[in-house]
Amino acid sequence: MLQFKYTQTTRLTFNFQLSILNSHMQELAYVLINPYTIRKSRLGGVIARYLSRTDLKLVAARMFGPSRELAEGYARIVRERTDSIPEIDVLISDYILKEYAPTKKNGRPHRCMFLLFEGEDAIRKIWETTGSVTLSWGAGRTVRDTYGDYIKTENGVVTYFEPAVLVAPTKSFFDNTLRLILEHTAKDSGLINTHGKEQTLVMLKPDNFQRPSLRPGNIIDVLSSSGLRIVAMKKFSMSVAQAEQFYAPVIDSLSEKFPLFGASRVANAVSKELGIVVTEDSVKCVCEKIAPDFARNQFEDIVEYMTGYRPSAVLPEEKPFRASNDCLALVYEGDDAVSIIRDILGATDPNKARPGSIRREFGVNIMVNAAHASDSPENAQREMGVIDILADNMSQIIRKYFG
Repeated sequence: MLQFKYTQTTRLTFNFQLSILNSHMQELAYVLINPYTIRKSRLGGVIARYLSRTDLKLVAARMFGPSRELAEGYARIVRERTDSIPEIDVLISDYILKEYAPTKKNGRPHRCMFLLFEGEDAIRKIWETTGSVTLSWGAGRTVRDTYGDYIKTENGVVTYFEPAVLVAPTKSFFDNTLRLILEHTAKDSGLINTHGKEQTLVMLKPDNFQRPSLRPGNIIDVLSSSGLRIVAMKKFSMSVAQAEQFYAPVIDSLSEKFPLFGASRVANAVSKELGIVVTEDSVKCVCEKIAPDFARNQFEDIVEYMTGYRPSAVLPEEKPFRASNDCLALVYEGDDAVSIIRDILGATDPNKARPGSIRREFGVNIMVNAAHASDSPENAQREMGVIDILADNMSQIIRKYFG
C-alpha cells in the first residue's frame, strides 16, 4: 500500500496549483479615481460605492502621478477603440491629456488613485457601478451620476465634463490599459506630489475588510475633513514579521503601565476568588512582577488580530510570509498632520472617544478600533518603513494575471 507523505514541497505545490485554478475563475478590474475627484475630497465616497455595491475584493491600491508618457499612452488607447462612440472617446482622451498629464507651468504631477479589484465578472460589475459618462441613468444610481458632470448646451456642445473615475468597458481595453500601467508603475507611482510638510500614517485595520461594506470608504471620507493631502496609499496584508516590528513598542509601554491600570483588576479578581477584601496597594508587587507576561500576551493578541497568526505559533523563517488579514495604509501630509489625524480618530478606547470620532463610530474595543494613526512624525516614518509603504505589491498581481 502506497503511503502519501505530505511535505512542505507538497503543500507549496498544491497551493500554487490552487492559485492557478482560482485565477482562472476570477477576473481583475480597475478603477482610476481622477485628480479632480481627489482634490474635492470625494475619494472615500467613491471607494465606499465600489466596496459596497459589488462583491469584489479590493486587492491593490496605489497612488499615481502620471507622467506625460503615461497620460498620452492612456489617451491613445481610448482613441484607438473601435467598439464605442467616437465622439465620447475623443471627449475622454482629451480629458486625460488635460487632467492627467503634469502641469505645463511647473511639471508637477497630478494625483490619481489606481484601485484593482478581483472577483467573478469583475469588469462588468465595475462598469455597471460606474455608469455612463453622459449620466444617462440619473438619480444617483451610479458613481458618475453622483460624482460626475456632463453639461451640454441646447445645440449639443459639451461645456463641462468631469467623469469622476475612469474604468475599462471591455476585457481587451482592460488588458491594454493594464499593460500600460505595469510599464509605468515603477516611475509614476508611490509617494506623489509631496510638499515637504509633516507626514503621518493611517492604517485601516482588518475589521474594516471582513465583508464588503461602506466602512473603509466612510472612514476615508471622515479623514478628508482634516484638510490634509493624501500622498500615498497601499492595500496589503501585514506579515507576522512586520507586525512584530510595528507593534514592538507596545510591550515596553504595557509593561510600564500595567501596574497602574491593572492593580484594580487584579485586586477585584483576587477578592472575588478568595472572598476577602484585597486593596490595590497589596497587589502592587504582584502587578509589577506579572506586567511583562501581561504585555507579551497582549502583544501576541495584537499581532494575531492584525495578521491572522499568533507569532509564538509561527516558525521564525515563516514570519515574513505569514499574512492573511487585509489592511489599507494611507499617508497624509500637511501642517500638524499627526495631531490633526489623531484628533479625528479619537481615543484608543472607543468608549472614551468623543462623539463623531472614527473610533467612537466604528470601533469595538481598544484593539478592534477601526484604525491606527502614528503618534509622532518620527514614528510615522518608522511605521512607513516597517510596512514598506512605497513597495509595489500591485505589479506582482498584474503579472500573475498575464501569466
